[in-house]
Amino acid sequence: MSDSNPIELDNNDEIKVEVAYATPQQQVILEVLVSPGTTIEQAIEQSSVLDSFPEIDLSVNKVGIFGKLSKKTLELKAGERVEIYRPLIADPKEVRRKREAEGKRMKKGGGDADAEAKKA
Repeated sequence: MSDSNPIELDNNDEIKVEVAYATPQQQVILEVLVSPGTTIEQAIEQSSVLDSFPEIDLSVNKVGIFGKLSKKTLELKAGERVEIYRPLIADPKEVRRKREAEGKRMKKGGGDADAEAKKA
């Protein structure tokens, strides 16, 4: 970088992160250039994902990095993927209990093992 042009920016001034959100109909992964020290919440706001998905409420939706729950105040590192999680519509434990009470078995990887056995 030349000393004669102080306005020229060094590429190290920003880091690249991704912001991901999915609905049952679509999935988006947005690349965002942010300043070092940017938090998860700030990256989400800068990504414009909130404009495309107005149902996202950062006071309700949980967030994480690569599948691990994180606080919105966590500072990001280059290359990290911020994920915005939708609220569960059914408690997985309750669904499992109901299925067990109905006498259904699940095959490995999901699906109804009893229905598969009847086809065979």
